[in-house]
Amino acid sequence: MNKKERLLKILHGEKADRPAVICPGGMMNPCVTELIEKHGIDFAKANSDAEEMAKLSKLVVEENLFENYAVPFCMSVESEMLGSKCVYGNNCEEAHIVEYAMDKLDLDKLKHVKVDFNREDALIGAIKILKNDTIPVIGNITGPFSVATSLVDAKEIYVGLKKNKKVFEEFMTYISDKIAELAIKEVDAGADLIAIADPSGTAEILGPKYFKEYLIHYVNYIIDKIKAHKEVPIIVHICGNMRSVIDIVDEIHAEAFSFDAMVNLKNAKKYIHKPVMGNVSTYLIENNRADQVYKVAQNRVKDGVDIIAPACGLGMGSPLDNVKAILKGVEDA
Repeated sequence: MNKKERLLKILHGEKADRPAVICPGGMMNPCVTELIEKHGIDFAKANSDAEEMAKLSKLVVEENLFENYAVPFCMSVESEMLGSKCVYGNNCEEAHIVEYAMDKLDLDKLKHVKVDFNREDALIGAIKILKNDTIPVIGNITGPFSVATSLVDAKEIYVGLKKNKKVFEEFMTYISDKIAELAIKEVDAGADLIAIADPSGTAEILGPKYFKEYLIHYVNYIIDKIKAHKEVPIIVHICGNMRSVIDIVDEIHAEAFSFDAMVNLKNAKKYIHKPVMGNVSTYLIENNRADQVYKVAQNRVKDGVDIIAPACGLGMGSPLDNVKAILKGVEDA
């Protein structure tokens, strides 16, 4: 069973020979500093050039870190596309937003944004290069709350959803449309599945009521648009403690769910009737020994976790040996 067959079988609810081991990209960037420097990659160029982006993504698999190709390596593409200012990072730092597009919820301004922007072309070009028959290509999009809080100060978003609902909802719907459009381009370029991460839309921030009313609503809005275009699997990553909303996560129209290290995945599987993914602590990966990472990965297999992955964004200082220990642990389990 090759890497693509394994992951797609799991996402379709079928039995595979073992759990898949992936790092989807986006918020979960698999490209750590040691990998970048070992191969002499200019990370800023890899964030903005199709050939370099594809080359670096291939190295993740060639170095036996994970079993998938993943692009992009950050969460800033959508917000840069919508007018925020971005720097493309360096070998120790991911691409990130440095200036908001606006100082308040202003849909008219958002609709008329014009930016000199070519990273979408780089991303789509990289996926076209990476498309193949044996290794899954994961296209990433950033969730709507995380895009919104990269366009305007977060307090404008969280106050808006309570006190200015009409403006907030129009703003979020427009953003969600743009996110879905990018995902559809990724699928058309050859992405086998889409991963969505929305770390600014946690239950801890929103509370159960707004998590259901807004996070689930807008993520489903995006997923439904993608699936109306083409039926591809979707993985949704949700950060934070899920205790207050674990019983409604199944309402999200995804094929699999990824959770933070604080979530007990064995317990989560009692509530979620779809594959679960995770959740080897990224603190452990970056700061502890490879043998400890190896043991945790094996424990995830014993717990019946369907897809083994880092719990959240990998620290770029994570040692290669520690990252490799995840896949090794699963293979030996």
